[in-house]
Amino acid sequence: MSISDRLAEVRERIAAAARSAGRDPSSVRLIAVSKTFPLDLVRDAYAAGQRDFGENRVQEALEKVDASPDLPIAWHLLGHLQTNKAKRAAAAFHTIHSIDSAELLRKLDAAAVDAGTIPELLIQVDLAGEDTKHGVPPNGVPALFDASATLSAARVVGLMTLPPYPDHPEDSRPWFRQLRELREGWLTAGVPAAMLRELSMGMSGDFEVAVQEGATMVRVGTAIFGKRPTPTP
Repeated sequence: MSISDRLAEVRERIAAAARSAGRDPSSVRLIAVSKTFPLDLVRDAYAAGQRDFGENRVQEALEKVDASPDLPIAWHLLGHLQTNKAKRAAAAFHTIHSIDSAELLRKLDAAAVDAGTIPELLIQVDLAGEDTKHGVPPNGVPALFDASATLSAARVVGLMTLPPYPDHPEDSRPWFRQLRELREGWLTAGVPAAMLRELSMGMSGDFEVAVQEGATMVRVGTAIFGKRPTPTP
């Protein structure tokens, strides 16, 4: 299948999952995860109508950004962001999905002011407590809402989570449901709706379940681009 065909299939699966939950398919944004794939495949996906692309590493993303000034792409940073890379990230990314500290919020905001950008930020919520993943436990999230109220340029617009890798798509449902319920609780507690507009959850193996549980962004790579290249030793 071509990338265009795969994109069409993924979009139809998203739409079907949304309809099954009584949702408008247009309320779900597809992020094509292009990490480790070459820019020519990004161009193929762009030609097929894809506009949002996700990368895990700042340096790899910047190489693609610099090599594609002709493409008005919305780049998303999905991987962990170190504070020493905040300046470059604030200038390059439309959305950063991995906010996990007030210090990172402040550094990104200062960098955004300097760059004249308005990046959208998602707080990464650590629900499973896995040692290999980053994020903030649920009880630490309200402090980041408080810190975000003082930002000048960057804006917190929602939440992201990475559940344990599922053996079956249904394995992810409790984690996605938990994030949605946390969001509902924080809205009830008075957190501004603008800070909780987005729920970024779901990948190639479980994005349909995520959509059924309320995802507004799904991060899909292999279902669009195929098997990832084997890293060079």
